Amino acid sequence: MTDAAHSQAAVAAAAPGPLPLRRSLALSFVEKYALLLLALAGSMVLGRLLTPAETGVYSVAAVLAGLAQVLRDFGVGQYLVQEKDLTPAKLRAALCVSVGSAWTLGLLVLLAAPPLAAFYQAQQLRPVLQLLALNFLMVPFTSLTVSMLRRQMRFASILLVNAAAACVQLACSVWLAWRGWGSLSLACGAAAGSAAALLASVALRPAGLPWLPHWRGAGTVLRYGGYAAGGGLIDQAGVAAPDLIVGKLIGVAGAGIYGKAQSVINLFNQAITSAVSPVAFSLYAAQARAGQDARAAYLKTISCMTALAWPFFAGLGLMAQPVVRLLYGDQWDATVPLIQVISLGAALYSMFSMARYLFLAGGHVREQARLDAMSVAVRIAAVLLAAPFGLDYVAWGLLAGALGRSWFTWRCLARLSGLALGPQCAAVARSAVLAGLSSLAPLAARMTLPSGPFQLLAAGAGGLLLWVAGVLWLEHELAAELRRMQGLLAGHRWRFWKVN
Repeated sequence: MTDAAHSQAAVAAAAPGPLPLRRSLALSFVEKYALLLLALAGSMVLGRLLTPAETGVYSVAAVLAGLAQVLRDFGVGQYLVQEKDLTPAKLRAALCVSVGSAWTLGLLVLLAAPPLAAFYQAQQLRPVLQLLALNFLMVPFTSLTVSMLRRQMRFASILLVNAAAACVQLACSVWLAWRGWGSLSLACGAAAGSAAALLASVALRPAGLPWLPHWRGAGTVLRYGGYAAGGGLIDQAGVAAPDLIVGKLIGVAGAGIYGKAQSVINLFNQAITSAVSPVAFSLYAAQARAGQDARAAYLKTISCMTALAWPFFAGLGLMAQPVVRLLYGDQWDATVPLIQVISLGAALYSMFSMARYLFLAGGHVREQARLDAMSVAVRIAAVLLAAPFGLDYVAWGLLAGALGRSWFTWRCLARLSGLALGPQCAAVARSAVLAGLSSLAPLAARMTLPSGPFQLLAAGAGGLLLWVAGVLWLEHELAAELRRMQGLLAGHRWRFWKVN
């Protein structure tokens, strides 16, 4: 057997059979909730240690570096997950593309730091960007390993990599912020987290994964990655544009307020979407590689997503002020009206948030890039028109952008996947009833209790009880999972009493 054949056999042997879907989702949720709890703890501490201006400087720097981060592996991660015939030669080519693009972009971020600091009239932006440029040296090797682990649905290993990075980043950021490093504390924490992720990924890398890149075969990766990275860059530009526009037209303090509002909105993405999306993408890709139809799985996914998203955003809109004060303190009260408007758009788009992974798994990478381009153009135009009038108008501009993106996505679903609006509305109908029912508790708490932690506790506990009752009453897709969890807990209690 040749060396190449030996290597290919090693890669195949290292790939375990797919985990059951429930276990994969459970591991993914454990990962995201662990990271969310760490992020919340860090936000609560850092929100009290750093001023809005210091937070705004890092927000602008992180957004600028984030635009480059999208291109760092040039779509290599998505390529590795969806590629049907993955050989060692293709892995080396993928590593070559990832290293070349990431290191080039890191150099560009480093060189662009001085002029960007001058453009935003914030000299502290320069060292923050220079520190963030260090991440580009380490990320390619980590991302290759994590992509292979995701392809193999080894979510326990991904949990360890991301948990190591999050713990180190949090500890470093909080300690330096307490020591008075300001916005630099967040940049140093990000660099330390990337280093921790690299070390963890080396320890957990699958057998047969190459260490050295090679240019042969890179053209195939580049052709796929060009559209994937282009679409991702356009999508990230839509995410980044409001921060950059607000930072320039309103100021870095305004960017800090807007960034905090978005961090509250992103709690759902961190807790739910980011846990479901990698499993959904792996599932859709596996079905596409096997020649199966993923539409039924997609409709079930959006039914479950909206059953979680719509009650969450309804409750968040009603309880925005106590949530903000609990997380960050009353110095961030200006974020409350922004959260209440932006949450409407986030709730609407949650119905279409999994469409991206359905398109990519089906090989529609060009169409996804076009969809991103149209959506981002509407979002940026709306924010540009709104920003001169203040942050509240920016929030309404973002809502208009979410409406446009949802409409474009629906049209693409009908054209590419044959999914008309009727089946999608039928899939989420019970979620709408569930959202209305579970919102009664936060609405009652807002009308009858003074603002504060007790009001938030009453709203959350009451909303959760109504949500569980509604899921069971409506026989939602999640009802079977709740009953299964109830059975597991009852079994554990019975074994506990037998032992004791």
